[in-house]
Amino acid sequence: MEVTAPHTLPFAFWRHEEERDNNIDNEDDEGPLVVEKIDICSNENGASHRTDKYHTMNQNPAKLVVRRGQDFILRLVCNRSIQPKTDTIWLVLAVDPIKNEWVSHGHNTVVYLLLKTIDSASVEKEDDSDWSARLEAAQPTAEEDLVEHTITIRTAPHASVSKWKLSVNVKSGCSTEPDVYNLEEPFYLLFNPWCEEDSVFLDDEDQRQEYVLEDMTLIWKGTVRSFYPYHWKVGQYEENILDCTLDLLGSTARLSATYRGNAIKVCRALSGAVNYDRKCGVLIGNWSGKYNDGTAPSEWTGSVKILQKYYQNKDPVGYGQCWVFAGVLTTMYRTLGIPCRIITNFASGHDSEGSLTLDVYFDEEGNELPEFSRDTSWNYHVWNEVWLKRNDLGTSEYDGWQVIDGTPQEYSDLNYKLGPAPVKAVRHGAVHMLYDCAFVYAEVNADQLSWRYRGPGKSLQLIKKDTTSIGQFISTKAVGSNEREDVTQNYKFEEQSAEASSSMLRALNLNQNSLTKSYQKIVFGENSEHIAHQGNDVEFMLKFEDHVMIGEPFQIILQIRNVSQSDEQTTRGRIHLNHVLYSGKNIKTITSLPFEFTLNPESEEAIVLPVHFDDYYEPGMNEAIFKVTSFATIDGADYEFFSQENYRLRRPHLQLELACVPTYGMPIKITASFTNPLPVPITEGVLNVETSGLCKTLTIAVNFIDAGDNWDVSFEIEPSFQGTNQVAAKFQSIEIRDVEGSLNFEVEY
Repeated sequence: MEVTAPHTLPFAFWRHEEERDNNIDNEDDEGPLVVEKIDICSNENGASHRTDKYHTMNQNPAKLVVRRGQDFILRLVCNRSIQPKTDTIWLVLAVDPIKNEWVSHGHNTVVYLLLKTIDSASVEKEDDSDWSARLEAAQPTAEEDLVEHTITIRTAPHASVSKWKLSVNVKSGCSTEPDVYNLEEPFYLLFNPWCEEDSVFLDDEDQRQEYVLEDMTLIWKGTVRSFYPYHWKVGQYEENILDCTLDLLGSTARLSATYRGNAIKVCRALSGAVNYDRKCGVLIGNWSGKYNDGTAPSEWTGSVKILQKYYQNKDPVGYGQCWVFAGVLTTMYRTLGIPCRIITNFASGHDSEGSLTLDVYFDEEGNELPEFSRDTSWNYHVWNEVWLKRNDLGTSEYDGWQVIDGTPQEYSDLNYKLGPAPVKAVRHGAVHMLYDCAFVYAEVNADQLSWRYRGPGKSLQLIKKDTTSIGQFISTKAVGSNEREDVTQNYKFEEQSAEASSSMLRALNLNQNSLTKSYQKIVFGENSEHIAHQGNDVEFMLKFEDHVMIGEPFQIILQIRNVSQSDEQTTRGRIHLNHVLYSGKNIKTITSLPFEFTLNPESEEAIVLPVHFDDYYEPGMNEAIFKVTSFATIDGADYEFFSQENYRLRRPHLQLELACVPTYGMPIKITASFTNPLPVPITEGVLNVETSGLCKTLTIAVNFIDAGDNWDVSFEIEPSFQGTNQVAAKFQSIEIRDVEGSLNFEVEY
């Protein structure tokens, strides 16, 4: 064993050492106690701490990964038995510094533990420390003249989540200086959701299995009208993931070891470190549609490649969008032991002005005026929730799920980061609570205001006020299955209920914004009937064809009906069709159809807008999402019909089938297949396959699939553990993206 002397105390730490030295009889002295080996007991510790899947625990030699607030064991193999009367042993545990950060006993980043033996007086003198070390047993080894001592070490439930160095200090007989034996590699200390004293304690085993231990998940994408699951490999156990996360905390987020035991600070720091800003961070956000010098966000199938690539050279990785940031954050939180899940909010508000409203402006032709406001409504937005106690708020009322968002949207404390924001505070309109609750409240509850701009010097006309569309079908992966769990009621009360109105009024009153106060007059004041419906004799209804596959034509129908029994009604307007990103950003205008006609009493008219494949298709189009904007006026009525709806085309499903009974340690054959739905051939593509456990992404090249043809391929994987496993596959090509499928299966021994 290597003998060194790190972290020596400048004062006597245990007074009884001097007493022991004075009472040693030469007849009791058996000579120096020599530590021949320190065994980290990776199998026992890995099972009891649920860390056996970490790559570092499966290396040779293994590196220990344990959770704080819980006993772990070491075995000291020595030349003889420990004699309490003549031997003093203490352990020094010290955080392995990141970038020469300062660690010390006073900062709780260096800990000194006197080894308590069964018959030593120290057993009876328990101190108030959360740390302890105890000799549990001693027995001879198979090798002659060696004794194996089992030691139990208890770490504090608030200890720094870091890599820790450990040394064993031994003083035998009348020796004046200790011999020091170092653990060859630092061990990793994680948060512990199984420990009641830990701030991330989660009292539900099924949820702990899902939100801490599960290494595959689902992210919901799409529109309010049509959504689907997107498979993601979390990969928190893979090579370098834990090291990368700790390095990000210390180097990029600059969170010192002293505060890395504070889950609130850790979660907030990582939400800023995951995005590239001011020359540091993991992932570059890009919503331009141009990704030639990197990887398109839709091509990622998991976090592992992103974090490993970043850790290798510390250069930011291109590119990410909201679900990629959320996926990577999930990996980092789970690898540290923080319960985390991914949340999708459909029809998500982005309030850039802090007014708790989304203001959109149009000219008299119905064209949007983006230069008037940066407020947007996203088809969906993805963020994270982490489970924490909010001790910083002085009350347990807001303990539980907290919103975290790493997508670079708005600055918070001079960086792109968000949270932790208590979900309970958001629901009740407590927008003043730390952190960033007002922004989250607007994401799920903002009112949408549509304004008509009539030119310089003319007043704006409020043409539509929508209080119910923002924040729908808020979704996460269900515990233990691939179903969708709706968590909307966690974030907001039922629309138009008394509780919802009370929550909104509280939020508006707490929000210090001039635009908010002006809006209060419209909602709750004398101007509440400002945009009352005065065109009741004419009804408008927008209709879409459901279940249309990409590659097929479709049509949009605006049904207009005159319900008057005696009066003709003349109406004129326009229908716009735009291809948009999921964030609502316009890509291109596909078509714009004007109309004008007179309706006889009790008659109706249908405006049909046909859309052909060549009208909307572009190779490499990210998502087939379209925004349909329609407006109309009625002669003689002070009313304008206005509507915006999003429409999405479906993609084919990738079928995965097992060809044999899965057996642990044996290759499994799987067949993947799908039909090309396009009227054009797929010239080349790639199939990426992710599986549970410590497995690298499998990549299969695809050369050519003719229009309408079925394609299939077989491949083999080898499960890395028993029980439930999952395989997820995604096909990508220039012609079509995001063709996905997954398969769950049980692996027998």
